[in-house]
Amino acid sequence: MAELLSKDGNKVNIKVTAPATEVSRAYEQVWTGLMRDVRVPGFRPGKAPKSVVAKRVGSDYIEQEVRDRLVNAQLSQALQELQLNLIDANFDFGTLKDGQSFEFNVKGETYPEVTLGDWQSLKFTSQTPDISDDVLERTLSDLQERNATFESVDRPSEVSDMVMIEEPGEDGGSYPIYLDVAEEHVQQALIGKQKGDEVTITVPAHSHGEHEHPEHTVTVKVLDVRHKQRQELGDEFAKSLNFDSLERLRADLREELLRRAEQEGEMGRREELIEHLVSGMQVDVPQILISNRREAMMEEIKADLSRQGVRWGEYEAFMREQGKLEEFQKDLAKNAEIRVRRDLALEQLAEDLKVSISQAEFNQMMMVLAQQNGLTIQQMRNQLGENGFNNYYISLLRDRALAQAIAQLNSETVEAAASDTNKLGNSPATDENQEGEQAAEAQPAQENADSEQPAEQPSEGQPSEGQPNEG
Repeated sequence: MAELLSKDGNKVNIKVTAPATEVSRAYEQVWTGLMRDVRVPGFRPGKAPKSVVAKRVGSDYIEQEVRDRLVNAQLSQALQELQLNLIDANFDFGTLKDGQSFEFNVKGETYPEVTLGDWQSLKFTSQTPDISDDVLERTLSDLQERNATFESVDRPSEVSDMVMIEEPGEDGGSYPIYLDVAEEHVQQALIGKQKGDEVTITVPAHSHGEHEHPEHTVTVKVLDVRHKQRQELGDEFAKSLNFDSLERLRADLREELLRRAEQEGEMGRREELIEHLVSGMQVDVPQILISNRREAMMEEIKADLSRQGVRWGEYEAFMREQGKLEEFQKDLAKNAEIRVRRDLALEQLAEDLKVSISQAEFNQMMMVLAQQNGLTIQQMRNQLGENGFNNYYISLLRDRALAQAIAQLNSETVEAAASDTNKLGNSPATDENQEGEQAAEAQPAQENADSEQPAEQPSEGQPSEGQPNEG
């Protein structure tokens, strides 16, 4: 039985009562497990008296096990009964005794109520980039550039060459310099030199990180001059990239560019919708949600550093020495709040749209994810843990809600455009009216021509920045 004692915003105080029959059942279940698992010298398994077993494990342990069992079962039932979803809880337990009812109070915070703004009227500004013939040709040219080879030449170096140089000393060694992308002082020193030349390069004063480097010189020796050879754009070039012909390369490349353009446009619209949802929603975000997310992000950072062989304590000390620890902590807290707000908006969107994922669908998605990682579903469950498993399900709900909302907005945009087109097509303008309109339009054009003013060009749309979902 559950009773809501008080509710102040997101803070609640509830009383839960476990009936005497449930308390006795919990005691019985705990004793059954203890009698089966606890080994007492001098007694066969399961034959030791309860008093002996109790003395061996301790009465506090038994009471804790019974209490945990009751809380896990009764609290879940109470929250369903009161239609509450707690994100944090503190317990105040009453007296626990076999054969008597057991009461406990729970003070905590519930998930906040979220009200989304009018997102259905959103007009997307993010557009799918146009894949023109010019874009395709530039991409092919980039492929030629990336797959170019370098052949040794017996002549002075030119700006398009690659020069192999050797720097003396313990910290030296040989390495290539690509002159077309080299810094200006390196270009000036090496262009016109040939194999065997010794060259002194003057490096201007510059800063690198926290260090200031004064002007200094470096003496190097030219080991080789190599000329860039771009393969001619044809079938042989396509075959070098494992395509049957240049025609097939063009077709596949255009298809890939179109796919990436669609993906870029979709990501832009996703981010645009999320930002619109977050900015327009009404919610009082509990601090505990932000704190929990901050801790989770901190654990991710520590794990990432550990994979790189860096201990968090060392990294923290480095940031403190550089005076950047406080800035890091502020950024972490800010990003944690941003992520929480995005998640709350998307979860409310999923609820408003009544988005759901059936158990069969979820199992199929889990199977695909497990196969991609070379694991069984059970191994995947164990690896994710219960929280990770639930978070994965929620992230799928968010993604589905986003996709459904975007599809709805895109559909409304198409319908509106079709409606506008029909209205224009059905305009009852007479020939006389049309002639008058044409004459009116021609007059300003003539004035522009007389005054030699250039016609105003339409501004190009700026591509919006898109990023994948935290959800």
